[in-house]
Amino acid sequence: MPHMKRTIGGVLGGLLGLVGLSAVAGILVAATVTPAIAVTAAGTSSAISLFDSLPSDLEVDRPMESSTIWGNNGNGQDGYYKLATFYDQNREPVEYDDVTQTVYDALLSSEDPRYYEHGGVDLIGTTRALLNNASGGSQQGGSSISQQYVKNVQIQACERSATGDTQEEQDAARIKCYNEATDANGVDGYQRKLQEMRYAIAIEQRYSKEEILIGYLNLANFGGTTYGIQAAAQHYYGVNASDLNLNQAATLAGMLQNPNTFRIDLPDNADNGAENGYAETQQRRDSVLRRMYEEDILTKQEYEDTMAQPIEPNVQDLNTGCAEAGGAAYFCQYVKNTVLYDDRYADAFGDTAEERSDTLTRGGLDIYTTLDNDLQWSAQNTMANHVPASIEGMSLGATTVQIDTHTGNILSMAQNTTFNEVQESAGQTGLIYATDRTMGGGAGFSAGSTYKLFTLVDWLLNGRSVNEQLNGRANQTFNIPTSCTDDSKTSLRTTTKDNFAGNGGYVGPVRNFTRDSLNTGFYAMASQLNVCDINQVAADFGVVLGAADENGSTAVTDQNFANNVIGDKNIAPIAMASAYATIANGGVRCEPTAIVRVTSGDGDELTMPETQCERVVDENIAATAEYALETVLQSGGSGSQGNAGDGVPVFGKTGTHEGVQTWLIQSSSNVTTAAWAGNSIGDGDVFANYTPNGEQVATLRYALGRENQAAANAKYGGDAFPDPDPNLTRTVEKDVPNVVGQTQSAAQSTLEAAGFTVSIGDTVTGTQDAGRVEAQSASGTAPANSTITLTISDGNGVEVPDIGGQTLARGISALFDAGLRGSPGSCTQNDDAKGSSITGTSPAAGEAIADGGTVTVDYEAKNCDDVDTGDGGDDD
Repeated sequence: MPHMKRTIGGVLGGLLGLVGLSAVAGILVAATVTPAIAVTAAGTSSAISLFDSLPSDLEVDRPMESSTIWGNNGNGQDGYYKLATFYDQNREPVEYDDVTQTVYDALLSSEDPRYYEHGGVDLIGTTRALLNNASGGSQQGGSSISQQYVKNVQIQACERSATGDTQEEQDAARIKCYNEATDANGVDGYQRKLQEMRYAIAIEQRYSKEEILIGYLNLANFGGTTYGIQAAAQHYYGVNASDLNLNQAATLAGMLQNPNTFRIDLPDNADNGAENGYAETQQRRDSVLRRMYEEDILTKQEYEDTMAQPIEPNVQDLNTGCAEAGGAAYFCQYVKNTVLYDDRYADAFGDTAEERSDTLTRGGLDIYTTLDNDLQWSAQNTMANHVPASIEGMSLGATTVQIDTHTGNILSMAQNTTFNEVQESAGQTGLIYATDRTMGGGAGFSAGSTYKLFTLVDWLLNGRSVNEQLNGRANQTFNIPTSCTDDSKTSLRTTTKDNFAGNGGYVGPVRNFTRDSLNTGFYAMASQLNVCDINQVAADFGVVLGAADENGSTAVTDQNFANNVIGDKNIAPIAMASAYATIANGGVRCEPTAIVRVTSGDGDELTMPETQCERVVDENIAATAEYALETVLQSGGSGSQGNAGDGVPVFGKTGTHEGVQTWLIQSSSNVTTAAWAGNSIGDGDVFANYTPNGEQVATLRYALGRENQAAANAKYGGDAFPDPDPNLTRTVEKDVPNVVGQTQSAAQSTLEAAGFTVSIGDTVTGTQDAGRVEAQSASGTAPANSTITLTISDGNGVEVPDIGGQTLARGISALFDAGLRGSPGSCTQNDDAKGSSITGTSPAAGEAIADGGTVTVDYEAKNCDDVDTGDGGDDD
């Protein structure tokens, strides 16, 4: 604090205050002459009782420490590497023996040369300081190391406890507390000094000199946000406290007198910078060296050699926050937000955001995470190789996230942008695209056809087969149940524009709809389900909206519309990845997790929430869903370009949304990979934009998914998926009504009522009355919901009579009698034949032909050259 000018009144007030406190000071004198007297003298028993209730804040304990987030080394090593550090005060506490003796010698020579002789208070130095201050001289501290330790603990208590509704109020509370802890003026100043002395004596009775000394060095400020001797050694010189040389030790010890004045990491400082050789710091260092020499700690040669050395810092900047984590910054930020906001960790980190922030920046935590360095490295490289941070024409965003299917552990998280939570610009953001707003993401992205997983699962939960055939053609109206309370439905008229690339759709099995991601096919499925149930399946799989709606809800079940079926809800990639991991894990969902374990500053394990895994659907449902979804990654499937082709079984689903978002989610039995690329804020057509590498933005998902899953397959492998449930893969057969002779409309109604789809074929020459069904494409039994094509008669046909086995002449005559003409066809020689014998006709018997039409007649004979063709005698 700046020095104050003192008036005569102020001096008299100070002297009177000093006299008024002399009684208490006398007690302190009795307790501080020597350590021995302080502990044993009978005459000081009354004084000792003053120190029985030492505040807990003054325990010689670990001070506020920085916390570190660690990632797994990978490669099978049971080790971790540092991702990022968080601190209010950059500090790494060490033990007494971790500091070179030179530091202790420099500190005590310059600050407290009688440290080992007094009992906590140096009466000589303190009395001199009190008298000097009272008489108006320059302010002097006169405090022992123990007293300085007490003062620093009280200052740190201010840092911990300062409260206020705003940052300004908190800062004001800290300043007020600091002033109260350091004020040396007037009666209040003397009272503070005497209380400081009292506490100093008390801690000396409880702790050894070495414990107090290292406690002080671990707590002390060395300029800026650097606290503690180890952090100071690393920051200013790039070495450990045990390796400081004499020049360095004397410099750091000298800095303690006025840390922010003497700091040597500001080379451009005009008064104390590189230009003048850090003149003020060097002058202070020289004073420390001189005291060491006068105390006979240094030889003359050591003293002179070190005095001649310049101040030469080797500053090591220590970044704070997740920017330090480089390509893993977004995963780091997810971990940080887990500490701050995830309610599952309240027991470990605190109930309120303020408590959690305090724990993170001051609690000295070591946070060990699920990150797999191998997969993270691969994910970062894949992202860098394919996706730029930004391109013209759209707000380009891309992310990948990988999850261990059996544990929910997040193995990697990559993003195309550079992490910057201070100021967003093109290619830089603090938003985590992989997660939702609660955990530091945006509003999520339209899930597109990846959301069809939940329609498929609901179909199976209703006992329906993936080989059941439906009419998935476009240009028809689907009546889709969307009410959770009644039987009301939404009528949805489809066109070819509803399908990717204008696909007209088809009649086929559900498995094929899944393979081709056919929207109209899934609308056909939804028309036999209920959107409420489909969204409930998504909720059961842990899916929530990326951001709360206008009612503050993130539930996907609050609003139910027909378009939900094809994925119009905004979902975070990590939520969709977790859903597919649930299928890969046999229907058991494990909550996505980023933290393995956490230790406190003193090495104690903090209690982590138990892994939350619960069964969502039965194994047979999951296995059958896999069976349908594996076609997506196979040849001809919509996601085949994303298949690594390494032989590891995978399943998955593609997704697009209105040319704005694209997805590919795939999974082996062990690792799920979700890849998203699109518009981070929803502008610009992904199909119209290309990267500088010439890759269309719409196809980036394939490269991201393929290369990331390949890396996971190489490390974790994957087992064959279980066989699907036979009851859910059966081909459902139904009896086909005979509708020949019915009117077209009656026949169509009859077949549709029986569970078939009807297709009207060509109008043909037929024997039925005009407009009636002449023939149908299936009879007996056929797959349920399959298509039966009807041929309609024009009413002008004559049925070809059956003349097989007759002589050629009689057969041609019979045709004539039916109004048709017969024409001899091919003759086959048969030595056993007695005459001619008709073997067949074209058209065949029973078929219709126009009145007067010609029927070709094939026959056999012993001598084909001598056969009555009907214009001569009988050949019988």
